[in-house]
Parts: sequence; C-alpha cells; structure tokens
Amino acid sequence: MRRRIRAIIFDLDGTLVRYRGVEFESSWGAIAAAAGMQKESEQILHEFLPRRDAYTKWVERDAALLTGIPVDDIAMKIFPPPYATGARSAIAALRGRYTMGILSSGVDLVADRAREELGLDFSVANRLLVKDGRFTGESETVVDLWKKADVMKEIAAKHNLDLSEICFVGDHMNDVPVMRIVGLSIAMNAKDEELVRIADHVVTDFTLIPQIIESSR
Repeated sequence: MRRRIRAIIFDLDGTLVRYRGVEFESSWGAIAAAAGMQKESEQILHEFLPRRDAYTKWVERDAALLTGIPVDDIAMKIFPPPYATGARSAIAALRGRYTMGILSSGVDLVADRAREELGLDFSVANRLLVKDGRFTGESETVVDLWKKADVMKEIAAKHNLDLSEICFVGDHMNDVPVMRIVGLSIAMNAKDEELVRIADHVVTDFTLIPQIIESSR
C-alpha cells in the first residue's frame, strides 16, 4: 500500500523554471546566454550529452566559460526566474503541509533564488564558484545529470523520508530513474516519451499538482 506523500521535490530546469530560447530551458543555458557564451555552451552540450561518464568534465567546461564575469551582471539578465505556469500559486497552496525542495542538475545560482522566492525548504544543485563577486571559472558537481536517483536517496535519508513518501516532478529523460524510485511521479511539460509512459500523472500546469497530491492520500 502506498504511503502518504510527505515531501514534494521539483526538478528545476524546464520544470519549475523555463528559460526560453536555450536548450532544455536550462539555467546553464540561460547563464551562458547572459554571458554572451550561448554558442560555446551549446557546442559543449552537444559534445558531452552522449557521454554519460563525463558529466563532471562537461560542468567544468561550461563553468570555465564564465571566468572573471561579475555575478551581478548575469543576475541582472536572468532574474527574476521565469517560473512555469501556475508554479507560484501551486507551491503557495502546498507550503507548510509538505517538505518541499529542488533536486536539479542545474545551477545553484538559480536553484537557490527559486528556493528563497518560493519558500521551499532546500535546494540541491551544481555549484558555480564565486570569489570577490565574480565567477572563478570553477565548479562543483553535486548532482550528476545521469545520477539524480542517487542524490534523491541521499535527500530522503537526510530528511527522514521513505522514498515512497516522496512526490517528484520532472520533465526530461534524466528524471526517469528518479521517477522509478519515488512514491508519486508527475511529468510536467514532458519532453521525453519514456517519462510520459512511466509517470503517474502528466500535466502542463502546476495548479493541478495540489489536487493530484491530495487525491493520492
């Protein structure tokens, strides 16, 4: 018997936040575009996307594009984050009744801003290192694109949750392994056929999520 849902965890890029005009609607792409490095970042993406064993190298290469650029110059162009339709109201309706957070292979700069603005409990994402207000060009891979399920297990343990008590909301192929291990899965603006096939629910509007969660009780 399915346990009641106690936590809702969101993917960031393309799910909670949708940066139009960049591949995967991602925070990586948005930051690169704001830095005038979109073409270079996309070349790196196409080089490394098929190489599932080289994600940390991919992150390092993307981060290096930002060396020396002031963080404020980027923030001015990418904030406020372009939240998905209904995200603010849905999260407001759920706040206080569930543990809520972000699990993303995106960038901490955006994930942390979304956590603060939406009143979420935590955000786990890859880190771009900063010194004296500028990107150093260095990074820390916290969430491997292809190993999100491993990080989800760590989050569950940290928050004293059984995986069956977690609802995960995602949009792309790398979210499939996470959806396979949690109690409730929601594909939001799905961009992958397998995701649609395995998700418990497929939606395009966040305002539907509170009802889905409540109906699963």
